This record gives sequence, structure tokens and C-alpha cells, in this order.
Amino acid sequence: MNPKRTFGLLAAIVICFGMVDLTFAKEGAQKAILVTGASSGIGRNIAETLASQGHLVYAGARNKEDLEELNAIDNVIGVRLDVTKQEDIEAVVEMISNEGTGLYALINNAGVASSGQLTKTPDSDLQFVFNVNVAGVLRVTRAFAPLIIQSQGRIVSMGSIAGIYSTATNGVYSMSKHAMEAFADSLAAELEPQGVSVSILEPGPYKTKIWSTTTVRVMNNMKAAGMTPSEEQRKMVENIAKRVRTMKEPDEVSEAVVHALFSAEPLRRYLVVPEERYARSTIRKSLEELVQLNQWGPYSYSRDERVKMLDEVLAEF
Repeated sequence: MNPKRTFGLLAAIVICFGMVDLTFAKEGAQKAILVTGASSGIGRNIAETLASQGHLVYAGARNKEDLEELNAIDNVIGVRLDVTKQEDIEAVVEMISNEGTGLYALINNAGVASSGQLTKTPDSDLQFVFNVNVAGVLRVTRAFAPLIIQSQGRIVSMGSIAGIYSTATNGVYSMSKHAMEAFADSLAAELEPQGVSVSILEPGPYKTKIWSTTTVRVMNNMKAAGMTPSEEQRKMVENIAKRVRTMKEPDEVSEAVVHALFSAEPLRRYLVVPEERYARSTIRKSLEELVQLNQWGPYSYSRDERVKMLDEVLAEF
């Protein structure tokens, strides 16, 4: 018997004999979890981490080779899942429903990036990024929400420090990740009354293919348009490749995911960065925005009043 199917068989047996509830409420019980964008980088690390802890991981990927690699990992079932294709999503919903494992958690990890100045960004880049990073997340969440609600489970989505701290050359990507902030808050307001915990992770720069694949896509688009990449652009690609090689593996991101999934008190937001300087700049940026909000209008607050508000908020956590 395929060991990856054993979990589904055991679940079916349990249901028949009424031994347990497939909501997986018991601490430490094996849980079924879907990870999108699991072919490499953060998603692959998350899938491997959860599988190594004995959980059954449905790992989403698009390419045959990636699916074969994922299927070779114990406790992992590779599923063909392009978050821009509704037919892929519906097929995975049907497959998991038929497996009888239920679904405890959804990890919205699939994402793409874009590089360039906003005033020079073509509509095609904007649509490409938002179709995956925003609309794709909504499509998948909407489709799997009934299973998650049934299991009283958890949904974890991947934001980014870029959704808080923008630069002149990552505007479209930052826009998409800033949208995930509102997505997480709105989803939490909707689902937490139904027993579903919602979290968002804000990773910094860890080793992932997202930026190298982005630069390759940009260069290929230029060539397809009959444009020749400049020496500066070629050097940028080389520098990104070198930088990625020296980045930390995203083990810390997976640790945060595990906490969000299994802690009795999961957090709404997880700032996960490889170096202290990224944490400082991100938190400072958030504080700057609060100060800016207070600069205009009849309801601005004094320093003492703002400190009092901060103390009140801190007391809630």
C-alpha cells in the first residue's frame, strides 16, 4: 500500500467506527495541510518541515518534474495546482474531499514578483503579479474555506516586509503584498467567529527563486519585444544571482508557520527576517506611517496621548 494513502484509509476507518472527529482537534494528531507554491524556496521548505513532523502535506506545484520530486518525499502528495486556473483549484478540492482526510490548514504561499519603476510598469506585469499574489490567494481560499471551517482549522498566508516597506523598484510586488495585509484582516474578521484562525507571515529576504525567476522573465520579455538588455541590466541579473546564493535558507519561516498552525495562541502577524536590520526598518516604517496619520486633521493626538494609546495596545497582547 502506498504509505501516502495510509492516512486517508485510516481516516475512513476511523469515520466508520466513530472513534474520532476529523477536525483534528487533538494536539499532536496528524493533520492534512495544503501548501501552494511548494516546488521550491519557502513553500518547499514548509512542505518538507511539516511532512517531517508526520503531517500529510498536499504540495501544490505546476510542473511535472516538481510534482515527481514532491511525491518522492514521505508524507507528501504532489498536486497539480496553478492558482490562476480555477479548474486546477476545483480538481484539488475534489481530490482532497475524496481522500477522506479532511483539511486542517491552508498555506497560501504561491507568489511571483516584479521589478521596475511604477511609472514604467506595463499593464501585463501588473496583471500577472496580482493574478497570482492577490486573486490567486482569494481563489484558493474561497475554494477550500468550507473544508477549513469544517475542521475548525487555520489559514496562513504569505505577505512580505515589502508589503510594509516599499522601494522605488519593487512597487507592483509591494502593492500585491500590501493587499495581503487587508486580506488577512478581512478574512480573520469573517472566519475567526467560525473557529478558524487566520495569520499572515511577513518574511524578509530568504533564499528563494522568486527574484531570479523574475529577472529572467523581465529579460525574456525584453528580448521578445526586440529590446536588447543593457550592460547595467545584465549586471543586475548577475548581482541578484550572487545575492540569492548567500541568503539564508527559509527555516525560520517554516518555524513561524508551525507556530501559526499548532500554537494554542497563534499570532495574527509574524515578522520573520534573517537579520535585525530588516526588523528595525520594517517596524520603524510602520511607526512612521502612524506618525504621518496623526499629522493632519482636527483629531490629531499629542505625544502623551499617543504613548497612552500604545500602552493600551501593548496591554492587549
